[in-house]
Amino acid sequence: MSFKKVRKAVFPAAGLGTRFLPATKATPKEMLPLVDKPLIQYGVEEAVAAGCTEIIIITGHGKASLRSHFEDSAELEELLESRGKDELLASVRSVSNLAKITYVQQLVPMGLGHAVLQAREAVGDEPFAVILPDDIVDAEVPCLKQMVEAFEQVHATVLGSEVVEGAAISHYGCLDCTPDPEYPRLLDVRDLVEKPKPELAPSQNAIIGRYILTPRIFEMLANLKPGAGGELQLTDGIKALLAFEKVYGFSYEGKRHDAGDKLGFLKATVEFALKRKDLGPEFREWLRGQTF
Repeated sequence: MSFKKVRKAVFPAAGLGTRFLPATKATPKEMLPLVDKPLIQYGVEEAVAAGCTEIIIITGHGKASLRSHFEDSAELEELLESRGKDELLASVRSVSNLAKITYVQQLVPMGLGHAVLQAREAVGDEPFAVILPDDIVDAEVPCLKQMVEAFEQVHATVLGSEVVEGAAISHYGCLDCTPDPEYPRLLDVRDLVEKPKPELAPSQNAIIGRYILTPRIFEMLANLKPGAGGELQLTDGIKALLAFEKVYGFSYEGKRHDAGDKLGFLKATVEFALKRKDLGPEFREWLRGQTF
């Protein structure tokens, strides 16, 4: 039996980014720079490294800069070329050549499940990835590439997961799961609970912003009734999927930064800057000299 590969990645990017107001009044949260690249570019590069050739971005009102970022910029390229800025020119051109990018409008933000459902026509009848742009995973092997390799073993929905400590589990979707005896990094999922009270959480295994989903999820989402906040929750759709298919959690290797949170964004900026060969040594020396 032949199985379809994961070729497409969906990026929900229609949210209002209210946690970063007023900066996000005119600039999409996904375009906030982590050092010198917008958040969404990290995710797109991760998807491409995992073998995805088509990126589907779910956009909303005021997101024109997302499209502009991934398009050719003839005027800028000519300017850089005329000034001999070859390295910058190459970096600019590489952005517009990453992958085929399709944009789908989500007119009214109605939750993550609703955003994913908007990609139904663009995805078609094949497995696909979902990446939340403000979850940045720093890993030697890109997180989604790890998950694609796991998917190719089990051919079932795979959810990125990490262990969170204590009461923090109440901020996440939570897996009721057991380790899979055949695949050490996979978790056999029995149920999912959205943002449980800490004392009621079935585990400390949280779902993070990486998913590989089978196309049946669209049927589940289309038949869902709105849940918390009147929104379609992706977690509820995956719960419904459990009645038909296996679902796995995946304990990835790497460090996740919640760049959708101000403190998490600041921490990520510092850590990514320190890792840069062109910035790290001088930045580290400056930090040592500060008296905070």
